[in-house]
Amino acid sequence: MLRLGLLSTANINGRILAAAASGVDAAVVAVGSRDPARADAYARRHGLERAHGSYEALLADGEVDAVYVSLPNGLHHEWTLRALEAGKHVLCEKPYSRHPGEVEDAFSLAERDRLVLTEAFMYRHHPQTSTVAGLVREGAIGRLRRVRAAFSFVLASLDDVRADPALDGGSLMDLGCYCVSTIRLLGGEPESVVGEQVVGSTGVDMSFEGELRLPGGALGSFRCSFTEPQHQELEIVGEDGTLRVEAPWRVDWGGVVLLERDGEVTRVDVPEAGLYEAELANLADAVAGVTEPLLGREDALGQARAIDALYRSAAQDGPVEL
Repeated sequence: MLRLGLLSTANINGRILAAAASGVDAAVVAVGSRDPARADAYARRHGLERAHGSYEALLADGEVDAVYVSLPNGLHHEWTLRALEAGKHVLCEKPYSRHPGEVEDAFSLAERDRLVLTEAFMYRHHPQTSTVAGLVREGAIGRLRRVRAAFSFVLASLDDVRADPALDGGSLMDLGCYCVSTIRLLGGEPESVVGEQVVGSTGVDMSFEGELRLPGGALGSFRCSFTEPQHQELEIVGEDGTLRVEAPWRVDWGGVVLLERDGEVTRVDVPEAGLYEAELANLADAVAGVTEPLLGREDALGQARAIDALYRSAAQDGPVEL
């Protein structure tokens, strides 16, 4: 049984707690917060064995095997490095970083010390994702020509950490990263990108649009926004057909997968599964040496390179080669 500690009391922790309670080989045993009272209250509320009044204390806990880093984006790298240096395996919330050098440093440290480090893109573990990727790979829509993605919701308050530039907030980092991840999964690593952003009053991109030129002549495009109604969609166009995914990332919002080909529309069967249970099970199995992490160095590095290039393109108002 993998013993997991929560590095922060962020709301997203609730999904990891629920996944651990579902029967996977992992148990959340401790939580760390910069506020001892908050840590104590959180531990009591969720029935955790131990509460630590600092992140450092959690990392020093010998009864914790791995930590879930659910801190804001700008703190991911620092506390992942500290966790690895403390001998802990790490599941770090997405995106790990927008800086490729940070990804290289973290995974080099993990590999040196034979620790598992993986990025928490939960949708990648859901059977819907593998089903859709398999259909594309097997030629169900013919040669891939375009991947179009969109993800948005209205950010309720500009006091949210996602609107803080010092913490690497922004719609691309929070929502667009899913679109970029999916485009890369289906079409390969981009050869060049073009990005355009709408910067809000706090200094982060409140909306972002991007286009990625993919190997083989295919194109990927996406739009993400903190100022538009809650919405997600994925359209994958090939020479012979189209796949439409109504809930590509937040599968729990509900939606179907449709295959359009030869004038016919067919609903694709997708097994039901929890979004976070398979993610946590993969972490536990990787730590146990049963399997490799689904998401490792190369995927995190490709993601950081693409996001970095998109931001650079938006800043200089022109395409960026990768």
